[in-house]
Amino acid sequence: MTTTATAVVTGANKGIGKHIASQLAAAGFTVYVGSRDADRGRAAVAEIGGRARLLVLDVTDEASVTAAAEQVEALDVLVNNAGIGDDPRPAPEADVDSFRRMFETNVFGVVAVTNAFLPALRRSAAPRIVNVSSGTASLTASTSPGQRFAFAAGGAAAYRSSKTALNALTVFYAQALAADGVKVNALAPGLRATDLNPLTAASGGDPAEGAAGAVRLALLPDDGPTGGFFSWDGTPVAW
Repeated sequence: MTTTATAVVTGANKGIGKHIASQLAAAGFTVYVGSRDADRGRAAVAEIGGRARLLVLDVTDEASVTAAAEQVEALDVLVNNAGIGDDPRPAPEADVDSFRRMFETNVFGVVAVTNAFLPALRRSAAPRIVNVSSGTASLTASTSPGQRFAFAAGGAAAYRSSKTALNALTVFYAQALAADGVKVNALAPGLRATDLNPLTAASGGDPAEGAAGAVRLALLPDDGPTGGFFSWDGTPVAW
């Protein structure tokens, strides 16, 4: 497939992000591979090949976000994939710094990057934003008897609450940008074998499968949904 479309994927030097960038590149996109570390980013770009380009980007650093946005004049797809989730503790055992660190990347970083790249997105005829969330962010799944996360005893509170906040942002961006034709959706990629945390690395599934869900949302037609929360297979996820 040949296209003039352009995408930015944050946190794309490894894990699900690299698979998203690779699949978009295979679809013909020019893909900016966002990476805090330039060397790791270059290695990912070399592996992805095609029209992959390095974009040094630390979502928690304002100057880095600004500099990265200045390199992209026109943009069709923004995938907010960069995230951290390395604290399994429930809220009573977690410290405030853990919450601050998690929200800094998973929430505030998304706001900073999205706002910085909006001028470029608005130049697109079919702008799309995909926020990589988590099924563990679903309050329904966390509170309904028999749901898979209801018996987790409130574990990973900092991570899960940050992704719940990201879901809320998804709704608010979708509503605010509807008039501009920007479709904004959140993805629950499923438990995947990445190094996000020891649990997923030990027992997760194929990250390429989760990445395909993000690509599906990135390629939504004009009559596709916005402001939704979807599983990797396209199934709506309860908030």
